Amino acid sequence: MQASPNCHANVSQPSAEESTSGGEWEADIISTAEFNHTGDLLATGDKGGRVVIFQREPESKNEPYSQGEYNVYSTFQSHEPEFDYLKSLEIEEKINKIKWLPKQNAAHALLSTNDKTIKLWKITERDKRPEGYNLKDEEGKLKDLSTVTSLQVPVLKPMDLMVEVSPRRIFANGHTYHVNSISVNSDCETYMSADDLRINLWHLAITDRSFNIVDIKPANMEDLTEVITASEFHPHHCNLFVYSSSKGSLRLCDMRASALCDKHSKLYEEPEDPSSRSFFSEIISSVSDVKFSHSGRYMLARDYLTVKVWDLNMETRPVETYQVHDYLRSKLCSLYENDCIFDKFECAWNGSDSVIMTGAYNNFFRMFDRNTKRDVTLEASRESSKPRAVLKPRRVCAGGKRRKDDISIDSLDFTKKILHTAWHPTENIIAIAATNNLYIFQDKMNSEMH
Repeated sequence: MQASPNCHANVSQPSAEESTSGGEWEADIISTAEFNHTGDLLATGDKGGRVVIFQREPESKNEPYSQGEYNVYSTFQSHEPEFDYLKSLEIEEKINKIKWLPKQNAAHALLSTNDKTIKLWKITERDKRPEGYNLKDEEGKLKDLSTVTSLQVPVLKPMDLMVEVSPRRIFANGHTYHVNSISVNSDCETYMSADDLRINLWHLAITDRSFNIVDIKPANMEDLTEVITASEFHPHHCNLFVYSSSKGSLRLCDMRASALCDKHSKLYEEPEDPSSRSFFSEIISSVSDVKFSHSGRYMLARDYLTVKVWDLNMETRPVETYQVHDYLRSKLCSLYENDCIFDKFECAWNGSDSVIMTGAYNNFFRMFDRNTKRDVTLEASRESSKPRAVLKPRRVCAGGKRRKDDISIDSLDFTKKILHTAWHPTENIIAIAATNNLYIFQDKMNSEMH
């Protein structure tokens, strides 16, 4: 994808390069990014519990072929730090996931969650206000009724646009462990939330109870061998959902078969090659993210070194496997020592399911074209985010001959990692969260990767 950045939105100040105060900078680290169903809005959550919504500006009449930029539309505090006195545990305010609800009326709605509590937010606009009340003055105070001698019809007068964000529902007390994913069902009435050992089904209108649909907690916690890492509803069939595990498997469940879906309908697991087994095999095979394709035919699963495409009709092995940063195999020992080996990278499909994207280190992100089998490494940086700049492919050299612009594997910065990415549902616009900076890149030609 020859992407030309349309805009670079820097969510937080100070920036990664300029930051001196660790605490403030830490709160600004982006922890999730999600486009809404039209792609006109993009929401990000951060470690400080804030949600920032960006809105795409309408196309300019002077430049009809240029797409509008994304500018800040609304910012609000979604979660606050809490303390569980019964367990003596601090509950972070960090936003783990955001999911938009399909638009039902003029208002927008989204779900946001930290480790324990899911909240439903309503986002509305006001650009008119009523004037000419009979019983109230312009400041809203009640008039002296003796002064009211005639009746008038209140009228709506234009005012500056106001975006109001209000909490509609709070879904609490549903999880003992940390919530790692939420997913809205295609029936638009229910959603599910998953933690390490359980998945709950909620009705959007009911906050005080949820229905437990998966429970993998063993009777004795010493027998625990795997945890749930991510889950998602099928885009078209409201009875199907998938969840991934730390053992590298995906389980497809059908809610029509049983109320409790502990027995999966299908298990997608690739047999391990005994010759490549190492101390780190179990850690790097853990699936950090799973996404259904827009068509619903395929699933995309990301583990530490690869992204795999699974066909729902074939459980034995993935139909495609792409190496994200295979050159890190020789570095697994040091990545284990600095805890990077536990990083959870997300993955994304483009609108036509033909290209997939995922993040890497050194502010690199990778794209794989499923048709041509070509791949490209791109970098999110200040230089690449200038208007009309073209993203240049980058290459990491693991040894042997080095080309002029190659980057040595030893000079990679493992503190700069792109864990969270999002792709516009229909166009070639991508959002890249690089620590506390949000980059939005756009292909001006709106063509596929080439």
